[in-house]
Amino acid sequence: MAQRTDYYGVLGVGREASAEDIRKAYRRLARKYHPDLNPGDKAAEDKFKAVSEANEILGDEKKRKMYDQVGYYSESGMPNGENPFGQGGPGMGFGGFDFSDFLNQQQHGGGGRRRNTPPPNQGGFGNIFSQFFGGQQQRPEAQGPEKGADLEYTLSIDFWQSIRGTQVRMNISRQDLCSNCGGSGSAGAAATTCTECNGSGNVTQMAGAMRFTLSCPRCSGSGKMRNPCPVCRGDGRLAKMDFVDVRIPQGVASGARLRVAGKGNAGTMGAPAGDLYITVRVEEHSFFRREGDNIEITVPITVPEAALGAKIEVPTIDGRALLKVPMGTSSGQKFRLREKGVSNARKETRGDQIVEIVVQPPKANDERTRELLRELAELHPEDPRAELWSKV
Repeated sequence: MAQRTDYYGVLGVGREASAEDIRKAYRRLARKYHPDLNPGDKAAEDKFKAVSEANEILGDEKKRKMYDQVGYYSESGMPNGENPFGQGGPGMGFGGFDFSDFLNQQQHGGGGRRRNTPPPNQGGFGNIFSQFFGGQQQRPEAQGPEKGADLEYTLSIDFWQSIRGTQVRMNISRQDLCSNCGGSGSAGAAATTCTECNGSGNVTQMAGAMRFTLSCPRCSGSGKMRNPCPVCRGDGRLAKMDFVDVRIPQGVASGARLRVAGKGNAGTMGAPAGDLYITVRVEEHSFFRREGDNIEITVPITVPEAALGAKIEVPTIDGRALLKVPMGTSSGQKFRLREKGVSNARKETRGDQIVEIVVQPPKANDERTRELLRELAELHPEDPRAELWSKV
């Protein structure tokens, strides 16, 4: 067994010390034993190296965790082939062992037999240890039927389609049941016993002195070999283009997510298909703006209409509507037209239309207009900015 260094003792902290305690202890000792402050002092130099090594291990969460578990840290695993389980534990010396050949054998095959590349998070070295320490993994065939995956699509519609509702036919790509095998993935002949595992579903792999029991790569742990369907190659499903009629409800908002049941990918072994989810994107209108269930619009009026008041027609999503503009209306004022907004089928309510007024000044292109404006200024000489200046 290699000599083990007490890094906690080197830094003068307990094993329960926090990361901040370790950092402070290292900085204090590093200043004390730094070679620049102790020229020619070999003992101080050795102490500085030991303090730096201790900080490198204990200051890193992953390295500290390994050190706390086995008493030291090594990038290559256990030094000198030491057994982390001590005497009498499993005979698994990892020092100096190169797993690359073993992993390549698992992924690409040995002895001329082709292997399937392990799926993510289930193959390679991690898969070996999960089966060795955590027990036999569940065989893929034993998982049973799986529901088909859901599909996500985006659909763009115009403003009026969202207000009034519509029906749209979409062309999507999805996996459907194979018509040749009916989704079974088999050509119909009876399944035979796997020749590699002799029907056990397991194979044994040797790596030096280590022996691992793994799921058979040829039959995926089922112990049986079936004749795959020549059309779908055993998957039971085929990619195809499909037309789906989607009903867009009245008042749908941009970003809404619609669900079409059973129009996702087909399931396996008779399991139901997934669903189709459609995210709606509504194009903007030239002057109508939507905020929730309300419709907003900006409407210009003349100076006489603003000053004297008027009844004006404004556009709504239902057509024209009459709006009464009171005397002395200013730019920026907003008026509400009740229940002239978007219908909400879920709440069984309807929003309003908000009309923002913008007072549009006359164009003084002729002398008569300018003369009238000068007369108006003489009649009303008050400064509209006086209140503003009084607060400066």
